[in-house]
Amino acid sequence: MTEEKFYEDVLKKEDHSNKRQIVVWNDDVNTFEWVITSLIEVCNHHKEQAEQCALIVHNNGKCDVKSGSYDELKPLATELLNRQINTTIE
Repeated sequence: MTEEKFYEDVLKKEDHSNKRQIVVWNDDVNTFEWVITSLIEVCNHHKEQAEQCALIVHNNGKCDVKSGSYDELKPLATELLNRQINTTIE
């Protein structure tokens, strides 16, 4: 293995380790329509993607809805929280 290839592999691993997810949690307050609309507007989901995420949240209690670095995800998670959607970054 060349030194250059080794460093490329290390950088790829570092990039992957910095990835986080926004997790949306189920609640008894928000409607499917509100969650779907919010995912479309905040996370730039397509309608079908947002619908699937809403169903996963409802059936499984949570769903990873967006991946990225913490800095990328923080404003999105904050906006979802402002919309009263239970959200964490993990």
